[in-house]
Amino acid sequence: MSKFLISALFILTTISLQAQETITLENLWKNYAYTANRVPGFNFQNDGKHYTRLEDGVVKQYDLTTGMPTQDLFVGSAHIIDRSFDGKFDNYTFNADETKMLISTGTESIYRRSSKSNYFVFDKASKTLTPLFEGGKQMYATFNAQSDKVAFVFDNNVYYKDLKTNEITQITTDGKYNHIINGSADWVYEEEYAFAKAFFWSPDGNQIAFYRFDESKVNEFTMTNYTNEMYPEYVTFKYPKVGEDNAKVSIHLYNLNNKKTTKAQIGTDWEYIPRITWTKNPNKLCVTKMNRHQNELELLLVDAKTGTATSMLKEKNKYYIDITDHLTFLEDGKRFVWTSEQDGYNHIYLYNVNGKVEKQLTKGDFDVTTFYGVDEKNGQVFYQAAKEHPTQRELYAVGIKGKKDRKISADAGWNAAQFSSTFDYYVNTYSTANTAATYKVYDRNQQVVRVIEENKGMAKVQQKNKTQEVEFFDFKTSEGTSLNAYMIKPANFDASKKYPVLMYVYGGPGSQTVKDSWGGQNYWWFQMMAQKGYLVVSVDNRGTGARGQEFKKMTYQQLGKYETMDQIEAAKYLAKQPYVDADRIGIFGWSYGGYMSSLCLSKGADVFKTAIAVAPVTNWKWYDSIYTERYMRTYAENEDGYEQNSPINFANLIEGNYLIVHGMSDDNVHFQNAAEMVGALQSQNKHFDSLYYPNKNHGIYGGLTRLHLYTEMTDFLLEKL
Repeated sequence: MSKFLISALFILTTISLQAQETITLENLWKNYAYTANRVPGFNFQNDGKHYTRLEDGVVKQYDLTTGMPTQDLFVGSAHIIDRSFDGKFDNYTFNADETKMLISTGTESIYRRSSKSNYFVFDKASKTLTPLFEGGKQMYATFNAQSDKVAFVFDNNVYYKDLKTNEITQITTDGKYNHIINGSADWVYEEEYAFAKAFFWSPDGNQIAFYRFDESKVNEFTMTNYTNEMYPEYVTFKYPKVGEDNAKVSIHLYNLNNKKTTKAQIGTDWEYIPRITWTKNPNKLCVTKMNRHQNELELLLVDAKTGTATSMLKEKNKYYIDITDHLTFLEDGKRFVWTSEQDGYNHIYLYNVNGKVEKQLTKGDFDVTTFYGVDEKNGQVFYQAAKEHPTQRELYAVGIKGKKDRKISADAGWNAAQFSSTFDYYVNTYSTANTAATYKVYDRNQQVVRVIEENKGMAKVQQKNKTQEVEFFDFKTSEGTSLNAYMIKPANFDASKKYPVLMYVYGGPGSQTVKDSWGGQNYWWFQMMAQKGYLVVSVDNRGTGARGQEFKKMTYQQLGKYETMDQIEAAKYLAKQPYVDADRIGIFGWSYGGYMSSLCLSKGADVFKTAIAVAPVTNWKWYDSIYTERYMRTYAENEDGYEQNSPINFANLIEGNYLIVHGMSDDNVHFQNAAEMVGALQSQNKHFDSLYYPNKNHGIYGGLTRLHLYTEMTDFLLEKL
């Protein structure tokens, strides 16, 4: 080889090394240099062609087909009143005919979904902005369909304001903190049934159906916040744990015409009311009730005038029933759409109001994963499913009569849609595990109208940082179960060398980490760990989603047992690969994943060297009633299931390196879990590392918190794995 060629190769290599950047935690969690461009959710307007967005204190209207702004619908700075409204606002909602808006300011988060704000009513015709209520911040202000009234919650009571007379009517009077809640969900309903606003206008605007929670007998939990004051702040709230008293819940219907409140007579054979939904008939409210085991469900039609109820549908499951928002009543008032796992997979059904199945709209060995809605005008039902592979999602349309089921997405990977109000257009968000999301507008003929965002810049960032492909694979356990997994290998991977392994786990019921979709910030941390010489692997154990009911629900009454077995089997499978250092396998997880990583380091002490558990449940007895009992029943009914699958009982088995992390103001998985786990470890004289974040909740974020956390976790892995 000539000296000239050697020199040229040296120069090219040097340039290549200089061009390649090293992924850093500062760029990840401080500068957010690796964040892909996102298109926020669309606030579609009634015409199906326009949408609105809040930008710099202005509600702007856009044409969906061109992406061009068409007009400013509300400019905050043009409507300054005084100190009560200074032109800045957090959010907005339209009334039914888009002639008015509710403008919210000073929003304060309470828990995951709940918040309170100062609301103002904006009238587009008169261009006036007026306060909704001046007694304090309100919750969940909502127009009725006729746009002449607004209902809201204040101090645990339900109110409404007549916009014509400005008269405010207080519907309930018994609301009291930590005792009675009207119109708003309690903590456990908010967390586990995924709603906070608990009142709903009838279609004719003459009635309000609302929840009443009597939580006076629910036990309290107290968190401690440290605020640089002489004494800490104590936050006490109602939190029903396993086997303890839940709030007594009832449904009430207030009639605005006669000022009377009627209680829904739905019997006593239930524990939970996870949903209420008005039918197309303004005098008929559908109430969903469930037993405490959550394996029996009934839909009841309640007469708004009398409160009497008739049964519309009953469903039982040998395991449990998941709650969704898929119930959709059709305009004829005689039929509704419902999703169910009754044939072993989640599918869409068309029922009549007598509870008879008219048609199963989707069939096959696959799960419908999202129901998008019914386009009655064109007789179409739109949905997302995992037909082709559990790691992927496609978009489909099927006729309301169950015919002509067709795929409307083209590319393999992860497709998710947002449909306009008329279903004439939809935005498909598409990504893979190796490509950030693209956002495209399609018409009802699946033709691309325009491209909103392609994230080409992210592809360049990946190239500059020499990211490695996320590779999917599957393997069979010793019991013959096939599990899906992915792997990220270090650059210049050499199969003749041996590499340490970092496994990432969540593993909870119906979840998935092995998805052919963009992974966000964790994607970059895993790429960073790969740059540092680690194989990064994630495995979806039994109990995870998109593989039918039996696969998902086989962990029933044994949470943690089969999931841990599968993760241990995965580690053993990896240990047999010639390129894996079998003595250096670690695992990391958050929440349910922290629970799993704790169990893996104890029950799998012979294969796992290191584990990081962030915000873990360490004993199912300390978690909330709805979630835990859905999968485990009560401790009294299933003592062995609890005792054999709670990490606190296996602290004596831990031999490797263990880091436990928790936010001390975690209202979800209480700090109690970490404290008790640490106590168990100390009682066994086990060495461990711990990291606690005062005043931080389950997400452990804010300021430089995430940078600190990921720096500590990275250093721990570099030292211990």
